[in-house]
Amino acid sequence: MKPKIKICGLRDPENIRDVLTLQPDYIGFIFYPASKRFVGSSFDANWMAQLEGPNKTGVFVDADEEQVNSYIRQYGFHAVQLHGNEAPAYCARLKATGTTVIKAFGIDERFDWARLGEYEHTADYYLFDTQSKQHGGTGMRFNWKLLEGYTFEKPFFLSGGIGIENIQEALKIDDDRLYALDLNSKFETAPGIKDIELLKQTLQTINDE
Repeated sequence: MKPKIKICGLRDPENIRDVLTLQPDYIGFIFYPASKRFVGSSFDANWMAQLEGPNKTGVFVDADEEQVNSYIRQYGFHAVQLHGNEAPAYCARLKATGTTVIKAFGIDERFDWARLGEYEHTADYYLFDTQSKQHGGTGMRFNWKLLEGYTFEKPFFLSGGIGIENIQEALKIDDDRLYALDLNSKFETAPGIKDIELLKQTLQTINDE
């Protein structure tokens, strides 16, 4: 079964409209001020709330829980992606609102896979990204062989440095738990602006596999 596609780090309305024509399964908006793809306070929440099609996902790093809930309501988010040190209870409360919770983890050779056990009942999906101080968006991939250490059954998003040069390798990962591929910085003309033609080419590669 082909993985679902998430296109993350969007912030320009015209570019977002073009991305929507590609019919991704998820689109992501980053609400982490330190990110180069931070949507900023001027983004039109009413406009985004009316977007239809993909699952709209708000991306946060250790954000105030009340603020996250406010953004969910304002922007019509279907899912939240949590990249910080959010506790299982924090995730559980967001999940209880009916919002899909994607708990992200930065992976490297020192990562302790056992810590995921705390989130088994409080997250709907995991997202495995490259470990970094920036909490993602580096364009660097981690060693995908490290996924062999993942022993839980929860489906996951694969993120971190996925580009047209390695998309076929990603598609060959033999793991039924691989739910979605997260496409971000390798598909940009500038931070937050996606290269539509490159995305089209990559999605065609995925469909042809």
